[in-house]
Amino acid sequence: MVDECVYLNGEIVPAGEARVSVFDAGFSHAAGLFETLRAYDGRVMRLEEHVRRLTHSAATLELNIHVAVDAVAEGIRRLLDANRLSDARIRIVATPGVVPRPGQLSTAAHPTIVMTASQVQAYPPELYKHGMRVCICPYKQNPHNPLAGHKTLAYLPRLLAMGEAAQRKCHEALWFTTENRLAEGSICNVFIVKDGVILTPPVDTPVLPGTVRQAAIELAEKLSIQIEERPIDIEALLSATEVFLTGSVLEIMPVTSIEKHEVGRGVPGEITERMCSAYKELVARECGLDEG
Repeated sequence: MVDECVYLNGEIVPAGEARVSVFDAGFSHAAGLFETLRAYDGRVMRLEEHVRRLTHSAATLELNIHVAVDAVAEGIRRLLDANRLSDARIRIVATPGVVPRPGQLSTAAHPTIVMTASQVQAYPPELYKHGMRVCICPYKQNPHNPLAGHKTLAYLPRLLAMGEAAQRKCHEALWFTTENRLAEGSICNVFIVKDGVILTPPVDTPVLPGTVRQAAIELAEKLSIQIEERPIDIEALLSATEVFLTGSVLEIMPVTSIEKHEVGRGVPGEITERMCSAYKELVARECGLDEG
């Protein structure tokens, strides 16, 4: 068994030897960002989009973090080689590094960049065949929270929501805003189907602009399925004939029940199945899986 290695500020080091300062902004203030990516046969799905989202969030939240696509791509290649992985779940964590404490003068910025790679823990095939059960999150997403719509290290509310969902024998929790608009799942984006039209909350709800969310929008257009980004309330959600979730590891996942409410006929719908198949084909094309 290979000892796990991680990428830390340009170096590949054994995980047990990786060191980050206790004064790092990510540790002391949860001031930082992360990205979860999926590698298929050594190729990362839509790496540029992930890095672009991270750098956009860093600029918006005024975090002194700079990452370049080429550097990240090379770091991931070295990381996968060191861990002897080809199909992997990759996580990038980026913080502003050590920040001045009260009374200290500002120093030159030295961001902390950590990347990890692990074997993909795939969701059970039965879930894709029969669909997930989800619940309504007991917490609310505040549109006025400056962190909303960004993938930050302040992730405890999402973990609490996932724990609550598990206690209720559900796989995910759907978040609504304080204005009672559907936002997203704890770790994914949400789509519904009504009258043959795919609907998803607009980015300014706010929701995370997921890379698979964007891929799903592109695929629907390519499949000539009408798709719209517009506000969704609880009535629209519960009257949907299909619901599906999107995420880098999740890919496209059907939802067949919302707590005790059955979605549609209680089985993955035709449009969802078309989207699932189209996404698998997209991954094969973009990651070169069909070249062999």
